[in-house]
Amino acid sequence: MKENEKLNEVEFMKIIKRILLILVAIVIVVIVGVLAILWYRNAYYYKLVETDKPIETQYTAMGPYKVSYQEFDSENATFKKNEIWYPSDMKDSASALPLVIMANGTGTTASKYTAVFKHLASWGFIVVGNEDENSRTGASSSASLNFMLSLNKDSSSDFYGKIDVNNIGIGGHSQGGVGAINAVTKQDNGSFYKAMYTASATSSFWGQQSELGTDWSYDISKVDIPYFMVAGTGYFDAGAAEDITATEGQGITPLWSLNTNYSNIPDTVTKVMARRVNTDHGDMLTHADGYMTAWFMYWLKGDVQAGNA
Repeated sequence: MKENEKLNEVEFMKIIKRILLILVAIVIVVIVGVLAILWYRNAYYYKLVETDKPIETQYTAMGPYKVSYQEFDSENATFKKNEIWYPSDMKDSASALPLVIMANGTGTTASKYTAVFKHLASWGFIVVGNEDENSRTGASSSASLNFMLSLNKDSSSDFYGKIDVNNIGIGGHSQGGVGAINAVTKQDNGSFYKAMYTASATSSFWGQQSELGTDWSYDISKVDIPYFMVAGTGYFDAGAAEDITATEGQGITPLWSLNTNYSNIPDTVTKVMARRVNTDHGDMLTHADGYMTAWFMYWLKGDVQAGNA
């Protein structure tokens, strides 16, 4: 009897182990599946973003150019490297191409923005980013711009004479929006930029000494180039606060911040403010990408149809 009990116990343990192995396998399959979905969502966002206007639909899709990539180590340990996406036929092109510098959001480096940069490059731009996780001062964007200008003068570089220095733009998401503004208004080479775009730029509330600190601040009144600012209506972006004095409910880019920034930019400057409904902070760079592309197509390439957006 005791021997039979031992055999039953052994069989029972074998069954338990088999069940556990099956459960582990199911969990692994689910995790792999979720990761695959997230990868596809990020890599092919332009196929998934809902659009309802012809121009938005056109510029959300991939452009006509195949894209190549190069990277160069940076002398700055913080920026790490300059990453460049560009039309593959650039070498064979007789004309120079417009350049767009992109400033990173908090903790999100250029290597994580690959799909967005590749998309913009497919429309005929040279697109450059770096690995700076704290881009707010504009210093890393300034360094990337200087690096590209040096390649434009280097006869041994693939980019020799290929950058249209009269058509340079800058964009940024979240903290990168602050970085873009400061790159234009505070950095020595800020005068090179012809147009700017920001997605959910961190509001001036967070640039107070009592909040994240003054290195998050910016002087929007110094912007003197065409500027398109967008944000989402989702709670993380919009919050519930109605002005800078509110101590609770401050979103990353609330409506009051957009309104204040828009008002403080001189009326002599072309400026556009927009919000994407039912979209929150983390999705603004990809979900408004069609408008960013159209903005740079108009200002840096003279695409009148894109200007109709």
